[in-house]
Amino acid sequence: MIITRSPLRISLGGGGTDLPSYYREHSGFVVAAAIDKYVYITLHQTFVEDLIIKYSNMERVRSVDEVQHPLIREALRSAGVGAPHLEITSMADMPAGTGLGSSGSFTTALLKALHTLKKNLVHPNELAEQACRIEIEILKEPVGKQDQYIAAFGGITCFRFLPNEQVEAWPLKIATETLYNLEDNLLLFFTGYSRTASDILREQDAKSKEADSEMIANLHFVKELGRKSRDALEKGDLAQ
Repeated sequence: MIITRSPLRISLGGGGTDLPSYYREHSGFVVAAAIDKYVYITLHQTFVEDLIIKYSNMERVRSVDEVQHPLIREALRSAGVGAPHLEITSMADMPAGTGLGSSGSFTTALLKALHTLKKNLVHPNELAEQACRIEIEILKEPVGKQDQYIAAFGGITCFRFLPNEQVEAWPLKIATETLYNLEDNLLLFFTGYSRTASDILREQDAKSKEADSEMIANLHFVKELGRKSRDALEKGDLAQ
């Protein structure tokens, strides 16, 4: 049995500037933090000639093309796993639609498990890029790249999204004492409310592509907040 997990995340600044419709023109910057809540994937090779998939629903099919869950179907194709005799199960510490990047974390954990099955060694950057390709290019979801990248890299990490599609990643230079103080002053609550990120981001994506001046100005401001958050955390100034 293969078991993988990817962390969920919170954005500490710059969220929204990781969408292609923005960073391809202006470059994006995000500070993201992985948290101790995860999406888990288990793979188990079976003796039955079926592909068994368990998530909020259950599928039992004979081929990858029959898989209804789009992320699972495209991840299987991307990793080159097409044979049956496989059971895939997903679990999570938090429900989907809570704004913690669960979709990107799910895709990243699944790809990691499938590459492990194939005995492929994959660098976090490559893993994140494969997950982004599935969600953004293949499935045409109006999402950004920060969820997949923080799920692959972990920690508290700064990301710069460049117009040429390159992504620069480096750990935030935060002192241990500052990190502990930050953790002591952060609370996370589940309100019982969930929503689909695609519905929210679709409007931003459309307006960015239209070069809507108000939307672009807002995203410029959000990017600057991300840089200020980085500087404040590295200085140990949590009061800003």
